[in-house]
Amino acid sequence: MAKPLIALLSDFGTRDHYVGVMKGVVLGINPEVTLVDLTHDLPPHDIGAAAHELASTYRYFPAGTIFLAVIDPGVGSARRGLAAEVGDWRFVAPDNGVLTGVFQDLAPRKVVDLTERRYARPTVSRTFEGRDRFAPAAAWLSKGVHVTALGRPVSDYMLLDLPAPRVEETRLVGVVSRVDRFGNIITNLDRKSCERLTEGVGVLRLVIDGHLIDRIVSTYSDIGVDEVAALFGSTDHLEIAMRARHAAGHLHVEVGAEVELVRV
Repeated sequence: MAKPLIALLSDFGTRDHYVGVMKGVVLGINPEVTLVDLTHDLPPHDIGAAAHELASTYRYFPAGTIFLAVIDPGVGSARRGLAAEVGDWRFVAPDNGVLTGVFQDLAPRKVVDLTERRYARPTVSRTFEGRDRFAPAAAWLSKGVHVTALGRPVSDYMLLDLPAPRVEETRLVGVVSRVDRFGNIITNLDRKSCERLTEGVGVLRLVIDGHLIDRIVSTYSDIGVDEVAALFGSTDHLEIAMRARHAAGHLHVEVGAEVELVRV
């Protein structure tokens, strides 16, 4: 039988002990679990970026994977902790909207508030619930405990108002969702929406934050020296890139900037 798998997502970085101690708590409960770092370099407190990252990646993990997502600017407050069963995967996270993208992709089958104290550490810190509530809950799930054992069902969980592409007759309007470490500008314009816009005919004009992008290419190596071009990245979203250069810095584009794809 395959070993249980927990994937961790946070804004903690790796300079401090936070990620390591969460792993220690998990392994103390279930030493047989496999731990995978999805990322710990999200912008601090950026719940929207975390929601996008989680929604873009969870389907690439095996059925049964548990995602431990701790982006928690409301730590220690009255906000709830959640465990959810969505499709073939389970999630543990604060109730602050970080699961929005996943829930929009697939309706959750079960969502509970983490109220059952036996599945938390005996003392819960007001400043580090990732260690004391969320990591133990994920670990107990990996031991075979059912989501419903962790607390009472809830249906009023928080959802973010994530920007969605606006489809018009001859254009598609969206925003920059994130900028990766290579400087690639990832938008919220997905391939299916873009293909519907073309309807098999016409030329597309792409404008991002006032900059006209002349070409849509297939891969980074198709981009000329000092050229800025667009392509569909690994998550099937349109992105703007340069070859071995930081496109966002070159164009002075930030998250939230408007993107417009027009059929002409």
